[in-house]
Amino acid sequence: NFDWGQNDRFPTLTKPHFAFQGVNLWEEFGPAAFSMRVRSEGLYNIGPTLSPMNAFHILQGLETLGMRMERHMANTIELVEFLKNHDGVAWVNHPGLADHPCHDIAMRQMPKGAGSIVTMGLKGGREASQTFIEKVELASHLANVGDARTLVIHPGSTTHSHISADAMKAAGLTNDLIRVSVGLEDINDIKADFDRAIKTAQKIIQRKHATKGA
Repeated sequence: NFDWGQNDRFPTLTKPHFAFQGVNLWEEFGPAAFSMRVRSEGLYNIGPTLSPMNAFHILQGLETLGMRMERHMANTIELVEFLKNHDGVAWVNHPGLADHPCHDIAMRQMPKGAGSIVTMGLKGGREASQTFIEKVELASHLANVGDARTLVIHPGSTTHSHISADAMKAAGLTNDLIRVSVGLEDINDIKADFDRAIKTAQKIIQRKHATKGA
């Protein structure tokens, strides 16, 4: 029953907290403010305790991690180059690209590959990007990363849809941004899936605009 709001000694509890979208923990939870912060920050930063079975699966996965990462990196590099030269793609972002501002640092710290997470935007903006997500068939529309499967998501309308426009802008999250976690499938299958979905998205948008203009 401690009164956390009796003075200004606990600003993270008594003032809007940026990590919780401006929530004032003292106003929302009263004496339980500290407990809620400990619980939520712990879950946010390090996650919950692993179950024994999950821990066992992670240890098993470490045995083949090196082999899987080599495939992840090879697929990512080839997909990035493919997207960079695709007529329907407006931009591609990955530290492995020579023109990325952090390329030199990434290559120094990760000489075997700069990860399998790619972001990109399509010509046609938010509408094109969302339509792309709906039209992929091989890739899965999921929020996690690092999967054996190729995963795609449009954060602006899903995982980050609850934050303000200013917060999204500060985080570098544009309306057209698509996040890709490149998987272990045959790279030709991944490229074919992306190519078809991009072209389909472009055609759908062109038809919509033509109908509106008629």
